[in-house]
Amino acid sequence: MRFVDEAEITVRSGHGGHGCVSFRREKYIAKGGPDGGDGGKGGDVIFRGNSKLLSLYDFRLKRLYEARNGQPGSGREKTGAKADDLVVDVPLGTQLYEVDEDGVKQLLADLAVEGQTVHLVKGGRGGKGNTHFKSATMRTPRFAQPGEEGEEKRIRLELKILADVGIIGLPNAGKSTLISALSAARPKIAPYPFTTLSPNLGVMLGEHGEKLILADIPGLVSGAHEGRGLGHKFLKHVERTRFLLHVLSVEEVSLEDDPWAGFALLNEELGSFDPALGQKQQLWVVNKIDLWPEERLAMLRERAEHDGKDLLLISALQAKGLEELEERLWLMLKQFFALEEKPVEEEIND
Repeated sequence: MRFVDEAEITVRSGHGGHGCVSFRREKYIAKGGPDGGDGGKGGDVIFRGNSKLLSLYDFRLKRLYEARNGQPGSGREKTGAKADDLVVDVPLGTQLYEVDEDGVKQLLADLAVEGQTVHLVKGGRGGKGNTHFKSATMRTPRFAQPGEEGEEKRIRLELKILADVGIIGLPNAGKSTLISALSAARPKIAPYPFTTLSPNLGVMLGEHGEKLILADIPGLVSGAHEGRGLGHKFLKHVERTRFLLHVLSVEEVSLEDDPWAGFALLNEELGSFDPALGQKQQLWVVNKIDLWPEERLAMLRERAEHDGKDLLLISALQAKGLEELEERLWLMLKQFFALEEKPVEEEIND
């Protein structure tokens, strides 16, 4: 299935059923009073977060989501059946916006938790039957209340994938090969930039069944924050990751000049798009070390130590250094959760 992270649809709730005009007609009761029942409520349209879904592709194929109408009331004060709600599942990380006639968006919900729901439109109430309108001055009301109409909204869905680790880097840094080596993901791999045209998700399993979700974010270029290259389309996915695995190929490292220029370039783009992204914790990795002789790798290690850079050297293709990388990723995830659970200590001034 193709990865789609944006879609626009229409949602429509059900109309309420009409109230019934009816009079009691039984043997020996020629002119009984009103006994028309109420109409049933129309169905709501409810959206629900589902971790098993990864794409909004289905919403490109189907554009209208419509709940059923409530049933009309009937005689003997029988209320019409209430329509079932329409429940629509979307991937976790889906943001739902209402779009007005001028195209202005208003955020309605951000479904980031498994099973989280939002009622986008509510079904109309059923109309009252004529039994409700009987009075001392009106013994035989020959009218009932119509059911309320349902609601209709134009909805824009935008998916920001949720992952523990966002793998970022310049085009052709070997990120797709790396996510394949670390997980069961099998993205398209080729030796040219922009092979990855959509984020790929992979799952790294721990010794006790723990899961670490990796997202291979498509290669970014200088000017990405302005929409250049794949730009805005994929920078937004970095926002939902806990920390970043920043990958650079040895082909982009210059020992003669600044070996960290490639890292700095992309970090600049992250900060320009959203300052908070520039502050995310990162683990720096230099990939494709199989392309360099050991002497140059030793020089790079020395330079990293001299410059105070925490750097891992790997070859995703030959599975070199991956064991240490996995250990570091699990440690970073553990530290992240420990930091989240740490209570905030208030200073008490005497």
